[in-house]
Amino acid sequence: MSESNKPAMSRRQLFSLIGSVAGSAVMYEAMSTLAYAAESKFDGPIKLSGDPKGASVIILGSGLAGMVAAHELGKAGYKVQILEYQDRAGGRNWSIQGGDTYTELGGFTQHCEFDKGLYINPGPWRIPYHHHGILHYCQELGVAMQPFVQVGYNTFVHSTKAFGGKPQRYRHIAADFQGYTAELLAKSTQQAKLDQMVTKEDQEVLLQAMRQWGALDRNYEYKKGPRVSDRRGFDKDPGGGLTARPIDSEPLGMQEVFKSGLWASVAAGVGYEFQNTLFQPVGGMGMIGKAFGAKLGPIIQYNSKVIEIKQDASGVTVTYVDAKAGGPPRTVRADWCVNTIPASVLSQIPMSVGAPMRAAINALSYGASIKVGLQFKRRFWEEDEKIYGGISYTDQPNSMISYPSTDYFSKGKGVLLGAYGFGPNAYRYSAMSPEERIKKTVEYGSKIHPQYPVEFENGVSVAWHRVPWTLGCAGSWTEALRAQHYDNMCALDGRIILAGEHASYIPAWQEGAVTSSLDAIGRLHQRVMAG
Repeated sequence: MSESNKPAMSRRQLFSLIGSVAGSAVMYEAMSTLAYAAESKFDGPIKLSGDPKGASVIILGSGLAGMVAAHELGKAGYKVQILEYQDRAGGRNWSIQGGDTYTELGGFTQHCEFDKGLYINPGPWRIPYHHHGILHYCQELGVAMQPFVQVGYNTFVHSTKAFGGKPQRYRHIAADFQGYTAELLAKSTQQAKLDQMVTKEDQEVLLQAMRQWGALDRNYEYKKGPRVSDRRGFDKDPGGGLTARPIDSEPLGMQEVFKSGLWASVAAGVGYEFQNTLFQPVGGMGMIGKAFGAKLGPIIQYNSKVIEIKQDASGVTVTYVDAKAGGPPRTVRADWCVNTIPASVLSQIPMSVGAPMRAAINALSYGASIKVGLQFKRRFWEEDEKIYGGISYTDQPNSMISYPSTDYFSKGKGVLLGAYGFGPNAYRYSAMSPEERIKKTVEYGSKIHPQYPVEFENGVSVAWHRVPWTLGCAGSWTEALRAQHYDNMCALDGRIILAGEHASYIPAWQEGAVTSSLDAIGRLHQRVMAG
């Protein structure tokens, strides 16, 4: 077949090619220009119709999955009760504030010394706009929300192996990588060979998209000038009077930018889960758990450590002990059970379910994660560096620094998320004492912010593999593991059904817990209605 007779490349193939070469941001830009981008819709809250005739449900765990189940089943007429291991509601929906005390495995106890009003969210800390389920309950509970700033263009991206270890502004790397990538794509688009692959009209549209997206000049080159400075910032900003004339900034070298690998951090903000607008509750993520706990009131029985779960043809019996006082085991019985205990803990609790569900529970490992919150004497990131929210990224073990999206321009103290690491870095952190973790986090942070040692006051850390009630951050599914065990994890086994972020396709997100719970109680309700 001759070149001229080859079939033209489809638009889907063209978008895939752009995505594989330049990343999702470029692909989305091209799709938007050609009017092929769309977004999904939300079906709304669950409706449990029919009379359960007084059926009872024991719910294990007062995380979001457990409390959503209790709330909706209660509205539908079920008799519900929650057994909760801790002395508070919310589970991983948690904020640590000044005066709080937390003890991890190994006996390390931390007393948070943050000033009043300051906090750190050791678990979830942001809610994407398309996580409609959790946002629905925030509105229903009256939890006040505010924007969470994911991308701050004046933050830093840092590699110890690039640019002599000097941090670079996020906007510089974003603009330069985007510009050089657009230049290369534009040159490729102009090659005669591409004429046989897409229509001339699509080529012209794509060229214009690349020129606009990358701030290219008339020759489709990324070079110093007003268009480029409008993206990456000026060496001297426009002003007024005789000093008004701006001075354009000089882009970093193409090879330096590409080899640095810093563009990987810049791409984080375009992922579906991190696209604007994101939200956070006013006063900390734990405000959701507090509001839900207050709503459910006496339905939740705190300090109840489950030690055995048995079922028979007529119901479920749960044995538990007082998590603080100890004493003899107690039992509670119900017709049905919604079990939201994390699989990492549930694997250690005797439970009479079939081999498929037991195998699924035992097979699922939980990821390692670490967070460190640091209080400083002043908000130097705003005062000295004009950073207002957003995240700086680094190849050091602390991985990132997140700046508060609240109390801008206040003259008081402030708390940064000084470390948020996963995998090997989290394991290294977990091996240290809390004091050592904080000390190392200050050391790492000083490579980006030299003010750290002088301005630091105190800190607190949470290593999720040392948290007694989760033994890890979140369920770590792989494609192969899901194919073998996921359906068995979620299936209704006799009178027991599991729910939680680990029983979802959105692990580690609160939306996974909410949607998993709604799905579980919907299927349980169908079984009850079927008699």
